[in-house]
Amino acid sequence: MPGKKTEELGKVKDFESAELDALYNTIALGALKFFLLRVDPKKRMVFNPEESIDIHGFTATFVQYTHARICSILRKETPATEAITTGSLLPREKEMVVLLEQFDSIIDQALQEHNPSLLASYAFNLAKSFNSFYTELSVMKAESEEKKQLRLRISALTAKTIRVAMKLMGIAVPERM
Repeated sequence: MPGKKTEELGKVKDFESAELDALYNTIALGALKFFLLRVDPKKRMVFNPEESIDIHGFTATFVQYTHARICSILRKETPATEAITTGSLLPREKEMVVLLEQFDSIIDQALQEHNPSLLASYAFNLAKSFNSFYTELSVMKAESEEKKQLRLRISALTAKTIRVAMKLMGIAVPERM
C-alpha cells in the first residue's frame, strides 16, 4: 500500500529496488507504530490502514515526508557553523524556535505520564509548522545571507528533532522519499 501512494507522488523514480523495499518497509512500520502511539493510552482506538498512511494527515508518513523534504533542502546547502546575528525574528521563524525549544519538556512530560502520544503530537505539530514556515519563507532565496543561514539552521534543527522524536517512538525517518 505505501508503495502505490509513494509512486503516485513520483518522487522515487531514481530509487534502486532494494532502496525502494527499505523505504516501503520504513513507511509501513512507521505508519503502524505511529497510528498506535498517537492515541492517548487511556483511550480506545480502531486501526485504519488507509488513514495510517495519509500523506496529509496526522501520520508518520506526513512526518517522514517532512523530514525527507528538509533533508533535500540540506543536501543543496548546509548551514554555516559561525554565529549568526539576525536581528528580530519573523513570526514563522519565532514559532519554529519556540516549538524546537519545547522538545525537552515534551520528552519529560511523555516519560512522566507514560504517554507516547505526546511525542507523536509534538512531532506532527513540528512537521506541520515547518511546512507552513517553508511555504511562507524562502530558505534558499532569503532576503539576506543572515536570514538564509538562520532558516537553514532552523531546518537542520527541525530535521534532527523530528529524527530524535520519531526514534524515541521506534520509528525510522528516511532521508529521501
